[in-house]
This record gives sequence, C-alpha cells and structure tokens, in this order.
Amino acid sequence: MPSPLSAARAAVLGAVLALLPASALPAPADDLPVLGDASSGIVSPEVEAMLGDDFLRQLRAQLPTRGDPLLHYWTEALLYRLAASSDLKEAQLKLVLIDAAPINAFAAPGGIVGIHFGTYAQAATVHEFSSILAHELAHLSQRHFARGVEAQRQASLPFLAAVLASAALMATVGGDAGLAALASAQAVSQQNQLRYSRSREREADRLGIETMVRADMDPWAASRMFEHMADVNRFSRRLPEFMLTHPVTESRIADARSQASAYPRKAYPLSLPYQLMRARVRLMLAASPQEAEQRFRAELEDGRTQLAAAPRYGLVLALTAQGRHREAETALAPLLEKDPDNVAYTLAAVDLLLAQGRAGEALARLDGALRVSPGVYPLRRAYANALTAAGHHSAAQGVLEALARARPQDESIWYALAETAGLAGDIIAVHRARAEYFQLHGAIDNALQHLRYALQLIEDDYPMTARVSQRMADLREMRLRLAG
Repeated sequence: MPSPLSAARAAVLGAVLALLPASALPAPADDLPVLGDASSGIVSPEVEAMLGDDFLRQLRAQLPTRGDPLLHYWTEALLYRLAASSDLKEAQLKLVLIDAAPINAFAAPGGIVGIHFGTYAQAATVHEFSSILAHELAHLSQRHFARGVEAQRQASLPFLAAVLASAALMATVGGDAGLAALASAQAVSQQNQLRYSRSREREADRLGIETMVRADMDPWAASRMFEHMADVNRFSRRLPEFMLTHPVTESRIADARSQASAYPRKAYPLSLPYQLMRARVRLMLAASPQEAEQRFRAELEDGRTQLAAAPRYGLVLALTAQGRHREAETALAPLLEKDPDNVAYTLAAVDLLLAQGRAGEALARLDGALRVSPGVYPLRRAYANALTAAGHHSAAQGVLEALARARPQDESIWYALAETAGLAGDIIAVHRARAEYFQLHGAIDNALQHLRYALQLIEDDYPMTARVSQRMADLREMRLRLAG
C-alpha cells in the first residue's frame, strides 16, 4: 500500500503534468516523431508546406484578407525579386495581404509572407518596405520555424525535469516552495525561448540587409524603417503588433547601421510604382474617400512631393470612389498622356469606364493593354470584370477558370468565379467554386456540402463525377487532419 507521502507526490505530479502543454513533453522513445525526422530533428519541407496551408486557412477565417489584384501582383513581383537575391532555395511563395492599419509582417512555414496594409503606409520608400520583406524572407531561408521546433524539443527534457523536481518539492516540504520552484522553471524556459527568438531576429536582420545589397537596394533602409517603428512606439500607448514579435531596440538599430556602413552610400531614385501602390493603400485605410481626397489634394498643392503622379493617382481613385467620374477623368488625363501603358493608370481608366456603364470601351482598352502585356494578372482580372459588365458571362467565366488554375490559392478568384458562373447559368461550376472558396477559409463542411450539391447536378459525365468525388475525398482527409 503506498504511503501518504507517495500518494501526495503522485497527486501533485498528476496535477502539474496536466497543466503542461504537449510540446513540453518528450515523445515516447518507441514513437515516430510527428514533425521532422529523427536524424536532424528538423521539420521537413513537405510538413512545413502542409502546416502553412493550414495556417493560411485559419488566418483567412480570422483576419480581413484583401484580394486587390493590382496591389497583390506588384507586391508579389517585388517579393520574388528579393527572393532571387536571398538565400532561399526553390522559392514557392504565398503572399497574403491583411486589410489592417497596424504595421505588421510575418513569415510562416510553407513560404507564406503576410503584409499588413499599415506597413505600406509607414514605409516611405520602396527600400524601407523591401527591408521588411527581405527580413521575412530570411526567416524562411533559414527555416526558423523548423529550427524553433528543434530548439523546443531539445529544451523539453530539462524543462520537464525541473517541473518534476518542483512537483516533488510541493509534495514534501510544502506548496509555496514548490510553486516558487515551478515558477522559476517556467521563467527559465521562457527566457531561453526569448533569447532564441532574439537571435533569430538578429540573424534575419543581417541576412535581410545582405539580400537588399544583392538586389541593388539601399542597405540603410533597414535602420530607417526601424527608426520609423520606434517613433510610432514613442507616441503610441499600444505597441504595434510587428514590434511585439520584432522588438526594436537601440542596439538593433545600431547593428543595422553598422552593417550598412560597410557598403558605399549612393543615391537611389524614388520608385513611382511603389508610391502608386502606397497611394492605393492609403485610400483603403482612409476613414472615407472624402478624407483621402483632401489629403491627396493637399500634397499636390503644397508642391513638396517629389513624385506628383502618386497623389494625383490617389486623387483619381478617391474621386472615382465618390462617383465623381468627370473630375476623375480630368485628373487622370495627364497621367495617361505621359505614360499610356502604365498598368495602374490603365486599370483606373477601365474602372472609370465601367462605373459609367461603358463596358465596350473598357474591353477595347483592355484588349490593347493585354496585347502589350498578355500575362499581367490584374489586367486579366479586369478583363473578366469588363466581360461580365458587357453581359458576356460565359466568356468571363472562362477567363476566371484559367486564372483559378494558375492561382488556386487566390480566394478572390474563386469568389468571383462563383458569382460569374451563376450569371452564366453554370450551377455546377458555382458549387465547385464555392467549395474551393470555403476550403481556403477552413470551412470544410461547407465546402463538402457544395460539392455534394454539384454531384447531384452532374448527369452522364463520368470524368466530372470522378473529379468531384476525388475532391470530396481530399477534403474529408483534410478535415480529419485539421480536427486531429
């Protein structure tokens, strides 16, 4: 029969272990590891990709993602340009834009890079903005997630030993002493994690600046961006989310300056494309189109802006949003005259034409633009919109189906495809598109329901029946994984 002391030890030990996260416990010796392989302890790229897709589903379900085709296309192009100059091998990147004002950016397993709209607004130049992207690419190239898992697994045994000792102390000499020991063990574990996190941030800073140099971008931009974020912190009661995970310290700013000083200073011209995208975001973040209009007009009138085309473009968008089409056309005319092939200006003109019910003219303009730039994604999206506005629903559906095959992770395409297929009378395509939209948001039951609707409508088409049935099987397997 166990002694009262042994029973007390067992009771306290059980209570403490019940509070521990599963990640703190070592895997049984006879079990295969769930993450990574036994030789390296590093999560495999295949597992990272799966985790990344699952993370994206959760993110889309909880945060306001934005599918602006032009902004996404431009940012994606910049991201891949930087990736080509980074240490990232075989880059398969997935960009997600978050419609939120705070400065924030993140990298996640599977090549995911997320950017909050506030980052565009805060970064004054393309170099400052790129320093954030380069930093996140460094996290991916160094596989910091996988290395973090490895570090946690290495730390779990010492942490568990300390917890067991605390439990024994609680059972023998008293609860207060045991609780103090447990708190000390947890503090040490958290401090070790924090130290490791900071080392990863320093490594990402260093490699990000090296990426900037190789991409022929200003290495001093990183320290300037850190200074901007520190200034935001001084005048804010609440830390921006980016600074919670990327704390900016004087030493970090000094390190970035020191690294940049190793390279010769040179002048970099302002990037008009970036300033146009920034104007686009500033309109989205404004309280109203009227407020944005006032700001853009003030910038044009004070004459201090080096690229007057950017606030003028923002003014065009603000006027269009208010339905003041003639004024918007007048503001847009000098931009088109100077740079008629600019995609941003072309799309602004198309939006104006569609807003006025001039779909035929919009299609003609887009036909010309696509002859010059046939593979540009936002032009093709606009072409589908113009076809829909002109009543050519089946043709628009065909354009969107091609885009969905090329960009299956783009939720906005699936949403548009479901709407357009409905107008074209293709109800099976409606349900299939909605299924993909829902699964991208983690709503697997809703996705399966739409595929069941589609399956009920299919008649005498074995290949399609097989495709839908296989997709249902894939989603059921995904549901089991997400639930487990």
